[in-house]
Amino acid sequence: MNKSLDRILYVEDDLDIQAITVMVLEAISGFTLEACSSGNEALKKAVAFNPDLVLLDVMMPGIGGPETFVELRKFPSLAHTPVVFMTAKVQPREVKGYLDLGAVGVIAKPFDPMTLADQLREIWDRAH
Repeated sequence: MNKSLDRILYVEDDLDIQAITVMVLEAISGFTLEACSSGNEALKKAVAFNPDLVLLDVMMPGIGGPETFVELRKFPSLAHTPVVFMTAKVQPREVKGYLDLGAVGVIAKPFDPMTLADQLREIWDRAH
């Protein structure tokens, strides 16, 4: 499977972080993003958007990132879509938990906006 990374479903409840990420990934790096402010919004939009990758915050009000991940996997079209968590919770045990859940990568917050696209491409390439 040599599909390129184009479409990213991005789930982040902090609107300032979301705005910066959308700017660097969409306007600067050329990805197509569907930005969601909650896990529930992501679950409503995910299938229709058909992302190549999901970039998912861990700590969100309501349904958190890990729970959103589990629910996304229930959609047949998203059962194998790579998921990357972006979080400040990056203790080794926490990272292991995300990877054990099935995530293909974890990006630590705070992140460097200028290297975010490259980090996602590296994770994408490793996953494929």
